[in-house]
Amino acid sequence: METEIRTLGEPGFAGDDCVLPFEVDGLDVRGRTVQLGPMIDAILGRHDYPEPVARLLAEAIALTVLLGTSLKFEGKLIIQTKGDGPVDLMVADFTTPGSLRAYARFDADRVEAAERAGTTSPTELLGNGILAFTIDQGAYMQRYQGIVEMKGETLEAMAETYFRQSEQIPTIVRLAVAELFDKDQDGNPRHSWRAGGIVVQFLPQAPDRMRQPDLPGGDESEGAEGFHITDDDSWAEAKALVATVSPGELTDPEVGAERLLFRLFHERGARVYPPVPVFDQCSCSRERLGEVLGGFSAEELAESVEDGAITVQCEFCSTAYRFDPSEFEG
Repeated sequence: METEIRTLGEPGFAGDDCVLPFEVDGLDVRGRTVQLGPMIDAILGRHDYPEPVARLLAEAIALTVLLGTSLKFEGKLIIQTKGDGPVDLMVADFTTPGSLRAYARFDADRVEAAERAGTTSPTELLGNGILAFTIDQGAYMQRYQGIVEMKGETLEAMAETYFRQSEQIPTIVRLAVAELFDKDQDGNPRHSWRAGGIVVQFLPQAPDRMRQPDLPGGDESEGAEGFHITDDDSWAEAKALVATVSPGELTDPEVGAERLLFRLFHERGARVYPPVPVFDQCSCSRERLGEVLGGFSAEELAESVEDGAITVQCEFCSTAYRFDPSEFEG
């Protein structure tokens, strides 16, 4: 079956919760953009996160679906942060072709203190630590993991550093989150979340055109000027165009993914591919958790019993599974 490719301006609209791949031959760039609506609202609403934590996790989700939908095999992309900030752990887990689950672990007292102090930027919530990109191709393939150190950077900047260091691909990442307050048909207050993002990468046929300055090695003498390579003209133009995107354009359903791409790249002849739908879909199951509990010792099982049953709650989707201890006897 041939892949459908459409020039911007032709009929079609990706809509919410669909990642839209595109390419701009005139600039030698490819990318993906997305607007997340009901899916991300369900994930965040399920946990009732504090507002700054919800925003941070929404950015991670948008980044994960943008990168995860580019996988060409059956597998997983897991993006995880681990740091010393109020949000000490954050995980977004994408399984091909389009299942996403995510959660954040945080210290409620520290988050509340940060809100009072007005120190709730992503860098302040995450603190120092690592951002890990893990690609899992299944049980018979070795996992690949790329790690970026968190040093007071945004998720956007850390993702760009990862592609520069690990993939050696010039990359631009823009992420945005919106919290909406309106009323339903009966006039009752209603609250919802939206998120959006765009990833643009420079992929010319001549690899030497992709070259960027090396990162500092730390052994240069003080005051020395580092070697500088000027950006390729096409890449410089692409970066300048993406820099004009506002957070509102990434999340506003009235703009939409295709209209945004048309505004940015129509003069260069942008083309879009079929959108890839993404879903709020956890991979937990009673059978899998039963297998885990089956590996517990009799003593560990006894310690897990409460009110005559063993109850396990999934951290991602909050589903509670109840087991009778007799299921694991013998």
